[in-house]
Amino acid sequence: MNKRPVIGITMGDPSGIGPEIIVMALADKTIYDCCRPVVLGDPGILSATVSDLHDRMGCGLAVKVIQRPGKAQGLPGVIDLIAVSELRDSAIQPGWPTVIGGRAMVDFILRAVEMALRGEIAAMVTCPISKALMQEAGYAFEGHTQLISHLTNTPNVVMMLAGERLRVTLVTIHCALRDVPRLLSVDGVLKTIRITERSLRDFGLPRPRLAVAALNPHAGEAGLFGDEEETIIAPAVQAAQQEGLCVEGPFPADTLFHKAVAGEYDAVVAMYHDQGLIPLKLLHFSDAVNVTLGLPIIRTSVDHGTAYDIAGTGKADPTSLKAAIRMAAAMAANLNP
Repeated sequence: MNKRPVIGITMGDPSGIGPEIIVMALADKTIYDCCRPVVLGDPGILSATVSDLHDRMGCGLAVKVIQRPGKAQGLPGVIDLIAVSELRDSAIQPGWPTVIGGRAMVDFILRAVEMALRGEIAAMVTCPISKALMQEAGYAFEGHTQLISHLTNTPNVVMMLAGERLRVTLVTIHCALRDVPRLLSVDGVLKTIRITERSLRDFGLPRPRLAVAALNPHAGEAGLFGDEEETIIAPAVQAAQQEGLCVEGPFPADTLFHKAVAGEYDAVVAMYHDQGLIPLKLLHFSDAVNVTLGLPIIRTSVDHGTAYDIAGTGKADPTSLKAAIRMAAAMAANLNP
């Protein structure tokens, strides 16, 4: 019996670098050691990409259309694909996004979520999409996370960015820096701590050690530089400790990440986007993985955008996608040992 989990990979915007990084990633035979990858996308676009990269880089792969994920054999040199769209080659050009491509882009996600909820795939890995194109195509969501949260009826989710040396989760995500203090609440910080701790067990950590970052310099300096630490963050940490969670803080952010990278903590809970992602990307610019925590399914993603400016040139880097596939496979294996 083949115990390698089936991992569904959505193509992303077919006009972006998604098709290229999929072909490049699946040209790495070691990917097949941990899983059976299945692409959810467009057969014409993927076949054209394979042909182009063969001419440019010598990637010798074959595209095999299958009807359902269980038919995937996971053979190196063969890309198993479920045809979700049938786009005309003339309608899609690298670097030139279109509404028809945007609709297909969302359809890939919809199909993957359906399959994951039914247990047909063990996890889904998403290639980059355009948030603006998603809305032009008729889907009023900010991005992948909000769409998948809606489809799975899971309002409380947490974004984690992870690499080998550092994992970071965020209390607030895409908002103006000036809005962060009013968006913070004891419940919001506590929810993020809880979901982070529970989800890290999927990474094989039976008792995750969490550290919570302060919002203000010097953790507020006893209220001199702000009182959010005393009124919001510390009460949330204390509540989590009373629930038995292994969590400490709030700590000044300028020293906390050094301790986490040194191995004192398994993850850092950051208060806002750049607080957490600047140190993360300093260490893991090419191989960071975006993981949506709190979902009833496993979803990982690349940590970069569609890169329209280099789409079709063969310059795209598949490192983040390979890391996302491996992480999804490891999480699936931990859930089903």
